[in-house]
Amino acid sequence: EQGFVEVLAPIIGPCTDPGIRGARQATIDYFGRTYKVMSSAILYKQMVAASLKKMFFFSPNVRLEPLETVKTGRHLCEFFQVDVEEADASYLDAMSVAEKTLRRVVERTLELHERDLASLGRKLAVPETPFKKLTHREAVEMLRSKGYDASYSEELTWSNEEAISSMFDSPFFVYDYPKGSRGFYDREDPRRPGILRDFDMIYPEGYGEAASGAERENDCEIVTRKMRANGEDPESYEWYMEMLKLGVPASAGFGIGVERLTRYVCGLKSIWEARPFPKVAGIYSP
Repeated sequence: EQGFVEVLAPIIGPCTDPGIRGARQATIDYFGRTYKVMSSAILYKQMVAASLKKMFFFSPNVRLEPLETVKTGRHLCEFFQVDVEEADASYLDAMSVAEKTLRRVVERTLELHERDLASLGRKLAVPETPFKKLTHREAVEMLRSKGYDASYSEELTWSNEEAISSMFDSPFFVYDYPKGSRGFYDREDPRRPGILRDFDMIYPEGYGEAASGAERENDCEIVTRKMRANGEDPESYEWYMEMLKLGVPASAGFGIGVERLTRYVCGLKSIWEARPFPKVAGIYSP
């Protein structure tokens, strides 16, 4: 409806997203070379957006999550994500698309499946837009005022996300994370050094993170510096660096997990109820 074009997502590649919060990447032998199974197709989105301007993937992802994620009820080692990217867009534009997407999903689900939700005991309201926005600093201050240990210089922990999520009855955003707390591809604000132009969309009622997004760094020299600062080897991202050298437009986008969305909409206790054959860290299953 908004003019975005669906593109088939890559499943394996020579590199993938390193910013996966403690999870390990899965690797395969690809004709004598080590390839990664996609943990996120974020690096590929910039290239596609350079051509199509407005695009999205339904992308399968594999992340070998730490064993402690079993306790969160919202982590899977195999999941699907809707990856969205738009050329020449700001992170405010991306937030607008994200909130409209969530609102539309809830509207359509209520139109088609209100009885099914009632049978699950789920009472769901269409969220009003625009969603409330908190800076990362404001979110940390709110958590600290309630006695939680939250850092001004790091991402919100999983327990912090759940806690602040429980303080709201409608979806909201946390934005402007501090430099160093996210991947090398999130753009630093040139007018506010130390602040990233990125965001998380958070579900209410304790369901936690819904989506993460940002404007993208597209300057090869800046990306190289940030990679090295994060302990990444630019040579491991050869094709991606070549793309940046050739030049791609600025872009912004986000990824929203399908199973987490299903969990929220249906009011499920755990994410493994949101898909068949769930892969949960440390548990062997079909």
